[in-house]
Amino acid sequence: MASSNDDAVAGTTDGAWYRTVGGNMNGEPEAAERCPVEEVALVVPETDDTSLPVLTFRAWFLGLTSCIILIFFNTFFSYRTQPLTISAILMQIAALPAGKFMAAVLPKKSYTLFGWGFSLNPGPFNMKEHVIITVMANCGVSYGGGDAYSIGAITVMKTYYKQSLNFLCALLIVLTTQILGYGWAGMLRRYLVDPVEMWWPSNLAQVSLFRALHEKEPKTNGMTRMQFFLVFLAASFAYYTFPGYLFPILTFFSWVCWAWPHSITAQQIGSGYHGLGVGAFTLDWAGISAYHGSPLVTPWFSILNVGIGFIMFIYIIVPLCYWKFNTFDAQKFPIFSNQLFNSGGQKYDTTKILTSQFDLNIPAYNSYGKLYLSPLFALSIGSGFARFTATLTHVALFHGSDIWKQSKSAMKNVKLDIHAKLMRSYKQVPQWWFLVLLIGSVALSLLMCFVWKEDVQLPWWGMILAFALAFIVTLPIGIIQATTNQQPGYDIIAQFIIGYILPGKPIANLLFKIYGRISTIHALSFLSDLKLGHYMKIPPRSMYMAQLVGTLVSGTVNLAVAWWMLGNIENICDVEALHPESPWTCPKYRVTFDASVIWGLIGPGRLFGNGGLYRNLVWLFLIGAVLPVPIWLLSKIFPEKKWIPLINIPVISYGFAGMPPATPTNIASWLITGTIFNYFVFKYRKGWWQKYNYVLSAALDAGTAFMGVLLFFALQNEGINLKWWGTQPDHCPLASCPTAPGIMVKGCPVFK
Repeated sequence: MASSNDDAVAGTTDGAWYRTVGGNMNGEPEAAERCPVEEVALVVPETDDTSLPVLTFRAWFLGLTSCIILIFFNTFFSYRTQPLTISAILMQIAALPAGKFMAAVLPKKSYTLFGWGFSLNPGPFNMKEHVIITVMANCGVSYGGGDAYSIGAITVMKTYYKQSLNFLCALLIVLTTQILGYGWAGMLRRYLVDPVEMWWPSNLAQVSLFRALHEKEPKTNGMTRMQFFLVFLAASFAYYTFPGYLFPILTFFSWVCWAWPHSITAQQIGSGYHGLGVGAFTLDWAGISAYHGSPLVTPWFSILNVGIGFIMFIYIIVPLCYWKFNTFDAQKFPIFSNQLFNSGGQKYDTTKILTSQFDLNIPAYNSYGKLYLSPLFALSIGSGFARFTATLTHVALFHGSDIWKQSKSAMKNVKLDIHAKLMRSYKQVPQWWFLVLLIGSVALSLLMCFVWKEDVQLPWWGMILAFALAFIVTLPIGIIQATTNQQPGYDIIAQFIIGYILPGKPIANLLFKIYGRISTIHALSFLSDLKLGHYMKIPPRSMYMAQLVGTLVSGTVNLAVAWWMLGNIENICDVEALHPESPWTCPKYRVTFDASVIWGLIGPGRLFGNGGLYRNLVWLFLIGAVLPVPIWLLSKIFPEKKWIPLINIPVISYGFAGMPPATPTNIASWLITGTIFNYFVFKYRKGWWQKYNYVLSAALDAGTAFMGVLLFFALQNEGINLKWWGTQPDHCPLASCPTAPGIMVKGCPVFK
């Protein structure tokens, strides 16, 4: 029987919390073995107890229960007017008392089933069980594989395009995209999990939280990590009532608009919601961490790169394009918006250019007019073109030789740190286990293209092209994320490619994006969890089973809930047919539908091809490919300048990624917060940073998430909302106004 986790940690100091395996005679790792990444060396334990049970009855029960609860609620609320996402950290915290309760009440008797002996209660609830539960819970949230993007495509097919989709076809779409991502993850382990340099910064917050919840710390001055976590969890929980309900203006404090209430230009510059956010700030943790994740877990050099790109884009490029050169007729539209517009500055009504079969009505399109984007949105799309090619070039130049060596040596001759050496105590997962999943999902996806040809629209060669795209980009994007905590997206690139090849096929466009892009998101999420298991010394075969079962369960429940809702809630997602107060308006999936119209029906050829207004943005593909080259050359000419390789063009371009819906104020506040903690505190108060930084990040996330869920169910879901000055967005009504002469928009002055 495994020893108690409490016994294993009793009397230890920080960094020695398991019974020691590896290291020298005193239980300390040899200096040469220590992880060279300082943040990892400061936070991740360098010892292990191989006797701790992992895949216990408790772990399976709590892990699958957490997964099912999360995926059920996240799917259910994704269709509402105010969609809600419940994060895995809630279940991660709830699992601790539940696990300890089960350890206290379950019988310790051993049972035998099919020759396999097991116990319902193999001893005290331990940290490794807790990690496995969290990994399964991660399958029930949107980023980790649950609430799959494929559900958005299925919803659009059934509710907007009125297709009579077969349930088996829908199930194949959901499961194959997720299993495909798991297959990619397994094939890329040797490049993105095993190497010391691939350290996945976001996992350090998880490691710190597990240590705070399970470790017994010696008596010292100041709070223990557990005490610190509970204090800031309570403070974050209580504080979020202000930006989350009582005083939402704290999310975007746009004082510039108050100083110049009648100036369009001032409000365009100062609005936190609809402008450049100069001078605006947020006092809402949800606003700070909404788009780039927690700034407390992002390394300083990555924050600096993002900051350079942000300043260049928001404070130099966009103002010049808007006020100086009026690029793309920019002054006809709001400076910052993700809406689509016609030539008169009005919102583009996509229903006017669709036939009754939801095909593009070309005469109606020619009559209604071209589609226009806000200037910041158009430039943000262009930056995505540059980011895509820059990522490929950067990784080829800076990491290509390492990738080649690892491919040739199969990691046999690569230097291992203490964590990799400790993991050698466990049986590894054979590569063919992942290969079977990869080949199986590819085969089923191709079969779907033949059996349900009319429904999916995507021919077999289009599916193979999607696989090729995912194969090409998953490794370079994974390297960027594993070293910088930033994930360069290429959603628009995937839709751009297939939109050119198959114009007028909106469903094919959606499915190509799922298989060519979303499978990469799933793969990177699985890889991040594999690295977490690496840090926490979870047996690889246990991780394989937990991730695979969690993925299959979450995907099946995800589709079952969505399918039931689509079949039983009358007129769901049909805003025109629904009762005015109905909550089932599906704004999240309306965005997916609009994207299918832009990229699938209208197509990129009309926007970026010959004669297209945005054709010059295509040059950014070439510019992005070239930009990393001079930096690489300088790093070779001046090898003693260690800061040169830290200049990362893909991450610099990430300074203006995701805008909109992300706002400049979101990113600026993220940059300031990250700089405070990961530069100043890390440099001048390293002891505090080592002990509390990642615990603080987890506490802020958890407190905000708990209160967000409570406010939703107790008040917002019941329609109990406040109306006063502090609940209005940012008091910048003129920020969305155009400034071109003759453009008439409701609520805006008309320039002559």
